[in-house]
Amino acid sequence: MDTYRHKGLRLKLVELLRSKGINDEQVLMAIANVPRHLFMDSSFIEFAYKDNAFPIAAGQTISQPYTVAYQTQLLEIKPNDKVLEIGTGSGYQACVLCEMGAKVFSIERQRLLFDHTKTLLPKIGYTPKLFFGDGYQGLPTFAPFHKILITAAAPDIPQKLIEQLKPGGIMVIPVNSTNGDYQIMKKITKNNDNSLHTNDLDNFRFVPLLQNKSYDGFNEK
Repeated sequence: MDTYRHKGLRLKLVELLRSKGINDEQVLMAIANVPRHLFMDSSFIEFAYKDNAFPIAAGQTISQPYTVAYQTQLLEIKPNDKVLEIGTGSGYQACVLCEMGAKVFSIERQRLLFDHTKTLLPKIGYTPKLFFGDGYQGLPTFAPFHKILITAAAPDIPQKLIEQLKPGGIMVIPVNSTNGDYQIMKKITKNNDNSLHTNDLDNFRFVPLLQNKSYDGFNEK
């Protein structure tokens, strides 16, 4: 249930994010519209609109709202952009992208999270295309993508994902620092000649992006 109280708390969260430098009004509007408390365990609902990450199933977390807004702002989302998200997690980030009019394709490697999210999201009005599998492989069948978002710490930039990025497209990815203590947020723009322009931005901490796992192939919701 989404109450007036929840909506009021979201507006306060939006103002906090604005004060932290998030200035894309479309991003802020999406944050104001997506009911974050519905993605969280009932024991954390009272804290849903704090600017913090919280635990979810399978040892993962629902990202801090600032991190979601920061990555989304870097993507420069336009209506009908085809977006590949690596790491569905709770589904919150995917729903923020849907709110902005993106066509979202999202991959999750944790079966528990995948099963939960594919049931939850349609119930609350969101229908991204969800897949169970190895995010490092991307979705070549559905490529190319205008935007690619990685929501876990990567040891490097996956070449297969670069290949699936459309010329003129943007990838946002947190890559491990040399000592692995934190991640450097990178914004990678693919030029029309397929060369890359990379901006190294702020430091963050993410759960690791796992690869080379055994799967039963990609399963779409």
